[in-house]
Amino acid sequence: MREKKVKSPKKLERHFKGVANHRRIQILLLIAGRPDIILDQILDELQGNQKTFSEHTRRLVAAGLVEKSYAGRMVQHNLTPYGKVFADFIRKFSNLDNTDD
Repeated sequence: MREKKVKSPKKLERHFKGVANHRRIQILLLIAGRPDIILDQILDELQGNQKTFSEHTRRLVAAGLVEKSYAGRMVQHNLTPYGKVFADFIRKFSNLDNTDD
């Protein structure tokens, strides 16, 4: 069995910066619940601006949390394995005792 390589602090920083925005967190969680979602569906669901949300998805891709695939003229969005870990973490973390909001 292969030993898992520990991520360096620099690589961890890349992932954390990827979700360091409330809109990107919303997008990540939406993609987690709706695999193969396209940008127009993201815009409809979250009521956002196309240019802004395109940049947010680009940053999630650059952070290694989201991957894009092309289906004809549409671009589908899915979570990478790291994106799934982050989505699970965010869900769990957001359900902790919220008395310190």
